[in-house]
Amino acid sequence: MGTQKVNCAAGTREAGLGHALLSASSSHRWLACPPSARLCENYEDTGSEYAQQGTDAHSLCEHKLKQSLGMETKDPKESLAFYDEEMEECASGYAEYVLSLVEEAKKSCKDPVVLIEQKLDFSRFVKDGFGTGDCVIIADGTLYIIDYKHGKGVEVTAVGNPQMMLYALGALELFDGIYDIDTVRMAIYQPRRENVSVCVMAKDDLLQWAYNDLIAKAKLAYDGEGKFNAGEHCRFCKAKAVCRKRAEYNLELARYDFEMPATLEDDEIAAILIKADELAAWAADVKEFALQQALSGVKYDGFKIVEGRSNRKYTDEDAVADTVKKAGYDPYEPKLLGITAMEKLLGKKKFAEILKGLVEKPQGKPALVPESDKRPPMNTAAEDFK
Repeated sequence: MGTQKVNCAAGTREAGLGHALLSASSSHRWLACPPSARLCENYEDTGSEYAQQGTDAHSLCEHKLKQSLGMETKDPKESLAFYDEEMEECASGYAEYVLSLVEEAKKSCKDPVVLIEQKLDFSRFVKDGFGTGDCVIIADGTLYIIDYKHGKGVEVTAVGNPQMMLYALGALELFDGIYDIDTVRMAIYQPRRENVSVCVMAKDDLLQWAYNDLIAKAKLAYDGEGKFNAGEHCRFCKAKAVCRKRAEYNLELARYDFEMPATLEDDEIAAILIKADELAAWAADVKEFALQQALSGVKYDGFKIVEGRSNRKYTDEDAVADTVKKAGYDPYEPKLLGITAMEKLLGKKKFAEILKGLVEKPQGKPALVPESDKRPPMNTAAEDFK
């Protein structure tokens, strides 16, 4: 860190601050579908294993960053349900990344302010709006917003990301009058997708978005007004299984009567492909919701609850092994750990170091994806022929 001063402060996680109807983390949804904010109030947030894993990762990231900055902190590992070597590496990488930004900030400001898990209030633009920023760095000229994402299912971009923009507005409310800020630098750090996404925008452009777009939509959302709108933002909506608009959106496919592809025109097949994944996700959401309702006593005509299939399992693996050994047999089969298990055993850095040249990544099977997918197109047989 050198001898230059860095002002550090730690806030508290949003969970301890009460629930915001129009939170930054759910802004992608309520901006696209304003009335969903009030609709979701009627449904309980059941949480998930993935959400808890993300919470654990954030706790470790907070500890690692405070430790790196010389702040008082307590190692949370013993209380983390999902702690493993991968999470350790991800958190260490996050701390290193933030420190590199602190060093960058020092070039224009001798004592940048570093805020960790800081409550950010943007209620001037969104009624009762607040969120918790993973890390905020304030320096003369530039405001840095860094958000850690532990998930690996969906790659998150900082470009046009309303959550990050709301955090930036909240940070400006705190420091714009103290530091001469003209630029906002927003970064998503998503190590399990090897994704570091950065978006730099002028403060004036951020404020223009707030006044020309955000305020009006936030008012509609707070009042429970506006039009329902279905799309990929439905993924994390608590009402996604029973939302009529989402049902209409997906049931549009029914007009094709699910005929065999040979009877459809190319543009019709393309229309189905666009919605196929969303349709499958919607159907799964409805089935899971219906199951939980049925377990609570709701009766659906033509359906009943039965015991699902299950696989046999040992009641005591050690006792089985001892019994088989006594019978004169070897109960174990020697097997090399798979790549994922081996990487978890060694750690990513050690894995890459000692197994260099012994691991290959064969070409994947062809997959049909939207043109927005970042992967380069494959050469098909038809293209090779041309």
